[in-house]
Amino acid sequence: MRSANTVAAARSLLRRAGMPVVLVPTMGALHHGHAALIRHARKIATKNGTVVVSIFVNPLQFGPNEDLTAYPRPRNADRALCKSLGVDVLFQPTADDIIPPSASVFADEDGSLSATLCGKSRPGHFRGVCTIVAKLFNVIQPQVAVFGEKDWQQLAIIRRMTRDLDFPIEIVGHPIVRDEDGLAVSSRNGYLSSEERAVAPRFHASLVSAAKKAPSVAAIRKEAVRRLEKIPGTRIDYVEVMDESSLRPTRRAGTGTILAAAILLGQTRLIDNLRLTGEAK
Repeated sequence: MRSANTVAAARSLLRRAGMPVVLVPTMGALHHGHAALIRHARKIATKNGTVVVSIFVNPLQFGPNEDLTAYPRPRNADRALCKSLGVDVLFQPTADDIIPPSASVFADEDGSLSATLCGKSRPGHFRGVCTIVAKLFNVIQPQVAVFGEKDWQQLAIIRRMTRDLDFPIEIVGHPIVRDEDGLAVSSRNGYLSSEERAVAPRFHASLVSAAKKAPSVAAIRKEAVRRLEKIPGTRIDYVEVMDESSLRPTRRAGTGTILAAAILLGQTRLIDNLRLTGEAK
C-alpha cells in the first residue's frame, strides 16, 4: 500500500495508477462499515484497478457547536485496516494542504437538497462536504466513488453535484452496514454510554415497525415519531418520508421512497433510513 500526505504526492502516485480508479472518501476512525465500502471498491476496481481511500477530518463540515478536536483520529489503526483490505493508495492530506489558508472559493448547493433534514440543523455542513469531495474528485480523478447510504441526504447531494458540475464519475451507494442488533454502524456510536448503546437499536426497530404496520405515509411518519419518543433519552431531530432523489416529502410509498430520521440519544446524533417498498398510500 502506498501513502500520500499531500496533493502533489497523490497526483504523482495516481498518474501511474491502474484503471479504474475507485475512491472511498472517509473521515477516518474506520470501522466495519468502512471496510464493507472498501471491499466493494476492490470488487469494482478488480485486481487491475486502483482503490484509493482518503482520510480527512474535514473542518469545513463541523458547525460552531460541534467539537472538531474531539473527533477520533486513530491513524495507525486506520492504516492497518486499509493495508489488510488491499487498499492501493491511502491519501491523508493535511488541512493546510487541501484547504489553503487563503482559500476563498467553495462548492455549495443552493438549498434545494441541503436546506432540510440534516442541513436544517447543521447549517453550512453540506457546503463543507461538497467543497472537500469536489477537491478529492479533482485530486484523485476517480472513475468511481463509493459512499455509504446511511447519510442518504449526503449521497443525494453528491450525486447532484457530480451531475451538475460534470464530473465524469460514477457515484455508487453501498447499503447501510449494521451491527447484529440493527444499529447502523457509525464512528459516533463510540460516543454512546453503555445505557444509551443498550437502547440505541430501538432507533432502527422503530422505523421498521412503523413502515410495516402503518397503512399510509402520514401514518408511517406518525407511528415512527410515536415509537422514537418512547426511547429513553431521545430527542427527535426529524422524521420524514421523501423522494430519494429530490428529498421532497411524498405522500406515496413505493419505489424511490425513503423513510429517514435523525435523533439525539443523549448528546450523540444518530441518523438512519430505510427504503419503503410497501403499498402505503
